[in-house]
Amino acid sequence: MVVRVIKVPDIGEGIAEVELVEWHVKPGDRVVEDQVLAAVMTDKAAVEVPSPVAGSVIALGGEVGQMLAVGAELIRIEVGDAARAAPAVAPPPISEPVSLVAAPSPEPIVAAPTPRAPAAARPPTAPVATDRPIASPSVRRRAWELGVDLSAVAPTGPAGRVMHADVEAHAAASPPAAPAPSARSAPPRAAAATQAAATAPSATAGHAERNDEQTVQVIGVRRRIAIKMQESKRRIPHFAYVEEVDVTEAEALRAQLNAKWADQRPRLTLLPLLARAIVLAAHEHPVVNARFDDETGIVTRFGAVHLGVATQSPSGLMVPVLRHAEARDLWSTAAEVARLAEAARAGRATRAELSGSTITLTSLGALGGIVTTPVINHPEVAIVGVNRIVERPVMRGGAIVARQMMNLSSSFDHRVVDGIDAARFIQAVRGYLEMPATMFVP
Repeated sequence: MVVRVIKVPDIGEGIAEVELVEWHVKPGDRVVEDQVLAAVMTDKAAVEVPSPVAGSVIALGGEVGQMLAVGAELIRIEVGDAARAAPAVAPPPISEPVSLVAAPSPEPIVAAPTPRAPAAARPPTAPVATDRPIASPSVRRRAWELGVDLSAVAPTGPAGRVMHADVEAHAAASPPAAPAPSARSAPPRAAAATQAAATAPSATAGHAERNDEQTVQVIGVRRRIAIKMQESKRRIPHFAYVEEVDVTEAEALRAQLNAKWADQRPRLTLLPLLARAIVLAAHEHPVVNARFDDETGIVTRFGAVHLGVATQSPSGLMVPVLRHAEARDLWSTAAEVARLAEAARAGRATRAELSGSTITLTSLGALGGIVTTPVINHPEVAIVGVNRIVERPVMRGGAIVARQMMNLSSSFDHRVVDGIDAARFIQAVRGYLEMPATMFVP
């Protein structure tokens, strides 16, 4: 009998440790080669760790939420004659290669397969039945959001894997059901409670409820967001600058463009016009389109504008990047922002799409309030926050008229950006939005 120790893989990019965010197996489970054992998380992406051998799980090397060094023991699997002789009932190998995927939903989803007697009469080519449908964490998250029971979804992916399209098709064909409070369909944070109750007596090991109290372990993307926000506030001396902007003309232009191109181009929101204004203002005031390496004391200013667009996902705030915003027209900007936002929310955004921004735009839409104090996306030096548009009476030419008004609430790194620089930049943005025709004059 041979015991194989599977170690935390070297994912590259100088990563020294990872966070264990999900176990797909438990001690006593039989696994097959290439079956996913666990999910670990790097700075922004989740990595599924497959089994290189078939055998029986002996021990797990850590608990969900624990940080593990690269090369540390992840799991022990017993292999040998007895292991090979026993038929496996775990999911069949997944043919897709292990890859980095954006992790909007790496919180633990616990539903390990329960061993059952093999169905000998089943044809060899048929997928082996399991209590846990084969699906990625993001697909499970989407199924829970739609109230879809994954076990009822007909899979179309390799080796019987449930894909995003399968969940969407099933939801469209049947009315959504309320998610059941089970390990299979519970939201990730609630599912963590199932694991905590089964593996540890302490509520701090996961998510647990006690009378009117609730404890939630901060792991995965939520932990990464917390660390990044803490670092940004600790390392960057923020100062805020708020300005009122009359967007009546910008909104009128947007309405005209939508009416003219309704049958040929996607509908525009105000965001592409905001992006255009930021691009032009950043070219005039490059001090804000920069990153500051406070360890080396070097500020890098960029000619290209890679605009981060803060996007709310099921797991928290993510910032996909609109690359070379300066080279895009309004419709190209709108289409790319929509694609990136959908990819981030669905868990399909790549690491490259979530990094490399030089300045960030954030908005709470209709919930934007009057004033906000956004946190800078470290190591950038500026972030532009958009508040909601409201119709208000304004004095113009001695008369009171109704105008569409909006505040820009922005934050800047005072080590790099002086107050006068911030004011000039925001006033330039304001000027473009209040006279939108000037954004398209050479």
